[in-house]
Amino acid sequence: MFELLAEMWGFAFMKRAFVATTILSVSVTPVGAFLVLRRLSLAGEAMAHAITPGIVVGFVTAGLSVFSLLIGGLIAGVGVAIMTALLARKTILRSDASLASLYLIALAAGIFILSAAGSAVPLKSFLFGSILGIGDPTMILLAIVATVTLVSFAFLLRPLIISTCDPVFFEAQTKRPWLIEQGFMVLLVLNLLAAFKTLGTLMAVGLMILPATAARSWASTITSQLVLGFLFALASCWIGLTLSYLFPQTPSGPAIVLVAGAFFLISALFGPLGLSANLRSRAKKTASPATNSPTKETA
Repeated sequence: MFELLAEMWGFAFMKRAFVATTILSVSVTPVGAFLVLRRLSLAGEAMAHAITPGIVVGFVTAGLSVFSLLIGGLIAGVGVAIMTALLARKTILRSDASLASLYLIALAAGIFILSAAGSAVPLKSFLFGSILGIGDPTMILLAIVATVTLVSFAFLLRPLIISTCDPVFFEAQTKRPWLIEQGFMVLLVLNLLAAFKTLGTLMAVGLMILPATAARSWASTITSQLVLGFLFALASCWIGLTLSYLFPQTPSGPAIVLVAGAFFLISALFGPLGLSANLRSRAKKTASPATNSPTKETA
């Protein structure tokens, strides 16, 4: 076992994969935490599919260039986010219905464009990513996205916390509350694009949501959730990459997300705010009236 691990660290592509997933864990952790806290987890999944037509157009026009895929996906994702906000504000539709409708249209448009162009995309790489084959442009993209995300959260963290905890108060005190929402959605799209190059379209949201939901079962403060979410994401990446090396038939992306899923299930069952703690607290509440009830005096 130790020989295999030492051999794994001898390969340059494995070292790059560990560095890339570490950077990605830093970047997606705050985005995933606020997706969970703001109850937008499914919106994150929808946005992961909404960027598809932009990625396809970028691929058809410029091949698998990292920055063409980035620009195309960013335009598509931000466009869907803006249209969702407009429809939610100006029509009877709620934001979830607008987003669901638009992402389905975007996904169908992406598949249609790809079929019409007759381009052959490596489907497995598109769906599950190619983290073991990332090059310098992808590493640069990850570094840029991580830097932009962390710098942006230095300014957005306080408004996001207030708008998450008390949205009515936030809207009353802010002239343009939609700017914070749209800024957050841009960061979501950027991180989805970064995760797309490493984990693929199907797995991109997994590294955002699962560590954040796992951390939610252990911590009640936002700071603690961010720290735990990062540790869960990092451990998921490193363990998943190790498993994919030890078992060569296992794709790296699904292995990482499965490990993150295991952390989530364990946390949801045994965490201080999880299922078992909830059941114990209910059992104590049920038992306490019977314990405290006065005993009848015997005649």
